[in-house]
Amino acid sequence: AFKPARLFRMSRSKAYLFRGVEIRWSCDKALLAAGNDVPEKAELHFPGGLKDFLAESINGQTTVTNDIFAGRVEKAEGHGSVEWAIAWVASADGFMSSYCNTVPTPDGGTHEAGLRAALTKGLRAYGELTGVKRVSHVTGDDVLGTAASMLSVFIREPEFQGQTKDRLATQEAAKIVENAVRDAFDHWLTGHPNQAGKLLDWVVDRSEERLRRRKEKEVNRQTATRRLRLPGKLADCSSTGSKGTEIFIVEGDSAGGSAKQARNRATQAILPLRGKILNVASASSAKLAENQLLNDLIQALGCQTRTRYRDEDLRYEKVVVMTDADVDGAHIASLLITFFYREMKGLIENGHLYLAVPPLYRLSQGAKTAYARDEAHKEALTKEVFNGRGK
Repeated sequence: AFKPARLFRMSRSKAYLFRGVEIRWSCDKALLAAGNDVPEKAELHFPGGLKDFLAESINGQTTVTNDIFAGRVEKAEGHGSVEWAIAWVASADGFMSSYCNTVPTPDGGTHEAGLRAALTKGLRAYGELTGVKRVSHVTGDDVLGTAASMLSVFIREPEFQGQTKDRLATQEAAKIVENAVRDAFDHWLTGHPNQAGKLLDWVVDRSEERLRRRKEKEVNRQTATRRLRLPGKLADCSSTGSKGTEIFIVEGDSAGGSAKQARNRATQAILPLRGKILNVASASSAKLAENQLLNDLIQALGCQTRTRYRDEDLRYEKVVVMTDADVDGAHIASLLITFFYREMKGLIENGHLYLAVPPLYRLSQGAKTAYARDEAHKEALTKEVFNGRGK
């Protein structure tokens, strides 16, 4: 039976696989099924080849980099040609459309393996060059998982695998594609440092999210009792709901002791953090998973992290960072805020995170007592409240 949709797709693919070719499509309206997206008339012309078609396909979607990474190498490895176009889409799942001698290869094959190797090795090398140590865990799936990718190769005597011939099996194709794309990708990364940095951050985040999910699966094999047990150092509030409750994150056991004495047990919880706070901006996901201090914090809040974050599971309405009013306290607070921004961004966006401003000085004169947040505030209170005689 005559199938206009199939014929239209075939005609369109020939137009972008052979750049410069213009195909004028016309089909009797009576042959087009209702609701079909096949046009009655169309001019199929993609002078930029795969790049032009990919740009049209992702039009309107947010991408990680401003430009499409595309290129074409003639007589690669002495014969054949390779053409590619890749865009990293931020808000949708990726896809891969590959061809060998204009024949679609929906099951992939050696040419796709070459593309994957070129991009993965290239991005790893660039990350090492720029001092991003976390790039060492990046895999091909991290690089191409959300990418909209197109690849076309022309080689002599291609070998296909399977009864439907949907997978390229020519071993030489992997080397041809990898060498062609790798050199171009290296130049593209170094020539576009801003876009390369965005792409590197995006891929590394995907890599760490993958490692985090794997770690969570390992943790989930533990008994339910152990999974649900709250950190022993947490002094929880007695309220059964989250509305009106607060958790204060304080430095060490000594600060935790005084905070526990002053709190309202019904609505205020205290979590003392003892030890070095991990800087998650530079730490790997493996380091984060091993950090007991931050794991206790994640467990106490109950809302999980990254894409698994659930605001409705947050155990407290307010999360208050309360550190000492000195340089060390400010450093700890900044590390905690960085952790929340990287791992629980929804906590900030939904207005749950607060920073306490504890006083640096206590002023007293007779029955009068006041607290100053810094040196300037102390001087002002001394003059205004204590007539210059406060202690």
